[in-house]
Amino acid sequence: MGACIVGWAHSPFGRLDDRDLEALIVGVSREALAHAGVTAADVDGIWLGLLNGGFVPDIFCASLVLQADPALRWCPATRVENACASGAAAVYAACDAIEAGRAQLALVVGAEKMTAVSGAEVTRILGAASYVREEASRGLSFPGLFGDLAAAYFRRYGDHSATLARIAAKNHANGVNNPWAQMRRDLGFEFCNTVSDRNPHIAGPLRKTDCSLVSDGAAALVLADEAWLANARRAIRFRARAQVNDFLPISRRDLLAFEGPRRAWDKALAGAGCRVQDLSFAEVHDCFTIAELLAYEAMGLARPGHGAERLEDGCVYPGGALPINPSGGLKAKGHPIGATGVSMHVLAAMQLAGEAGAMQVPGANLGGVFNMGGAAVASYVSILERAK
Repeated sequence: MGACIVGWAHSPFGRLDDRDLEALIVGVSREALAHAGVTAADVDGIWLGLLNGGFVPDIFCASLVLQADPALRWCPATRVENACASGAAAVYAACDAIEAGRAQLALVVGAEKMTAVSGAEVTRILGAASYVREEASRGLSFPGLFGDLAAAYFRRYGDHSATLARIAAKNHANGVNNPWAQMRRDLGFEFCNTVSDRNPHIAGPLRKTDCSLVSDGAAALVLADEAWLANARRAIRFRARAQVNDFLPISRRDLLAFEGPRRAWDKALAGAGCRVQDLSFAEVHDCFTIAELLAYEAMGLARPGHGAERLEDGCVYPGGALPINPSGGLKAKGHPIGATGVSMHVLAAMQLAGEAGAMQVPGANLGGVFNMGGAAVASYVSILERAK
């Protein structure tokens, strides 16, 4: 019995000083149930995607979802964590329960409150999502890690600073149309490609505009088995999904190969019986612009070292053969860790339901989602289609 998305909700992303973690979770939970046209009493299971790691003092958060409605009391609730892919991990856990016949209706929430601690503490917490004994313990942060990755790419394939700036500019332009995006401003290629006081180097060749944002936010999905579809207002089916995990230590991998994402894409596309060229759009994990560039190559849009060609020929832009991150991606939308994977599925579902507003990709009928935890350690790829 396959799982379908039948409702969703999305909070604004950004610095939300007026909302704590509980308020974020409760808000999207209520909105998603209402959007799906179901009651809290219908829910068979709850999954919460959340990294935390010290962003907030609460470490036991799954039952916070029950605050959304008294009828959720006694419903089994589980927190799921897989670094920056915690949201997709929660989605897949709910899908597993539905496909196993243990649940008919599931509520999935992804949330993170990142701005209640200092920038230095954010860097420390995120750094601890690496192989600590070889990486974080030596002072390697995630900007530093992806800065090294960008530098290695440049050494192997030439200077692609302008390529990364084009990705940043594309996503910021797309983000203007996203009502929930943290940064709804078209920065333009020249600004993104120029090192300045407002756009300094952060790590290696990566500039500020090459890095995703520190964000608060939440998103939620209601998933149902196909028995629910007769009464559903809309339904977006998982045509295929794949999870791949690689070794945690970078020392055991060729990071430029992006092998985990490549394998996840290969498995998901094979399971869906389609090619990447058959997709109408994709939401991919651009925690840093170099990650989006490598995603083009991992998903089969370009040969290794040739991802820039998909920007040059317009493929990944709105109106191109395969628009990438029509939402603005993590780069413009924001990256509240636990919320990200759920948000990506929400935005993809909106596209396929024809409910994406100014972000809408005309005629979207098949979408891809790629959510990544760590530096290509946990890779989740979903292929979604409209069922109703």
